[in-house]
Amino acid sequence: MITQQFLGLLGFAFVSSITPGPNNMMLMASGANYGLRRTIPHMLGVAIGFTVMIVLVGVGLVGLFEAWPPSFMVLKVVSAAYLVWLAWKIALSPAPATVDGDSSGRPMTFMQAALFQWVNPKAWTMALTAIAVYAGSRSVIAVLGVAAVFGAINLPTVGVWAVMGQYLRRWMTDDTRRRVFNWGMAVLLVGSLAVAL
Repeated sequence: MITQQFLGLLGFAFVSSITPGPNNMMLMASGANYGLRRTIPHMLGVAIGFTVMIVLVGVGLVGLFEAWPPSFMVLKVVSAAYLVWLAWKIALSPAPATVDGDSSGRPMTFMQAALFQWVNPKAWTMALTAIAVYAGSRSVIAVLGVAAVFGAINLPTVGVWAVMGQYLRRWMTDDTRRRVFNWGMAVLLVGSLAVAL
């Protein structure tokens, strides 16, 4: 029998994974600028990196933030600075050379996307909330259960954003539209800080 807490976790994982945030804005920009195929490592890095983050947060990092609260503020400041830098890179992304997926620029790699989770304010908020609300006693089994739910839901939901970007790709063959899109994505990425911080 499925418990209410499990249904709540499913809902939280879906809503928090599919709503706009730094990962989703960057995936849409990557899909639009580099194509879906070249964005797959970025998608996998987000999904796997965030799942690993939930496990590590659940088994230990929450204790560090409780023991030394300023460490969480330091994390927020570093995260915000990094997101502003990424927004600048998105704003200045080069034009796609062709519509078939080749481009002169480089999308985020698997490892870059996985490591990005550690400076993503929305990812921290999601992980801390998931552990605090849905892991109960924070036993390893409970933490692994929460991570498994996010692992199953996160990849298809973030993939939606990369696919949306792919569909925008043909529209962005015009240099002016591409610049407007990239600057718009950069502004939205910085704007996501207001919600996450």
